[in-house]
Amino acid sequence: MASPVDTLRQMIAECRNAVVFTGAGISTESGIPDFRSPGGIWTRYAPIYYDDFVRSEEARRETWRRKIETDKTMINAEPNRGHMAISSLVARGKVSYVITQNIDGLHQRSGVPAERVIELHGNATYCKCLSCSKRFELEPIMEAFKRDETLPVCDDCGGLVKTATISFGQAMPEEEMLRAQEATLEADLFIALGSSLVVYPAAGFPLMAKENGAGLVIVNRDPTEQDRFADLVIHDSIGTVMGAAVGLNQ
Repeated sequence: MASPVDTLRQMIAECRNAVVFTGAGISTESGIPDFRSPGGIWTRYAPIYYDDFVRSEEARRETWRRKIETDKTMINAEPNRGHMAISSLVARGKVSYVITQNIDGLHQRSGVPAERVIELHGNATYCKCLSCSKRFELEPIMEAFKRDETLPVCDDCGGLVKTATISFGQAMPEEEMLRAQEATLEADLFIALGSSLVVYPAAGFPLMAKENGAGLVIVNRDPTEQDRFADLVIHDSIGTVMGAAVGLNQ
């Protein structure tokens, strides 16, 4: 009988248009902690909601303090074998889009064109003005805050500047959700990697693909609630599984 990795390799070979969906599990293999896990920052601190960030200077300062703490690992992280396998599939034309719940930008750094990455929860590697959407690079803002906790404001409109991520209580980005839905409905193979598949609405995309006739693959170290709907489930390291399926060397 074929091994699960052999089956995945065959499914990829036979598909016309695959979509990859990634969660925190692929980034933990690059050393970025899953903030939801025991001991993670979201279990040690009460969440700062979007409305509080907008309303309160102290909430904004605390947000930037936490950003400095979490960036200690994120800045030094590098794409791993799983990221590189996905990038290879995009380059081969097998994968049309990567839908991600992650905010670390590692898919882009692995070589996936930015226009092929759909970031449902935003991106923590740069900032945006909440009023006019002007983009700001992160490093100057972080350095100024480290000196005297200077809060960034937009030099064009005076609006509040925040990392380009989706905060608790902040609406999901309509354009990205629509792009993700369109990509999902066009896929004939949907590969979910490293997601617990419990955070909605993002976790609805694998089932949407399945209900639309696509093959569904779930690769995650732990079981998920959606395993029973999948055509193939592999509980193992994403880097190991995807690297072998794609034929990447160690």
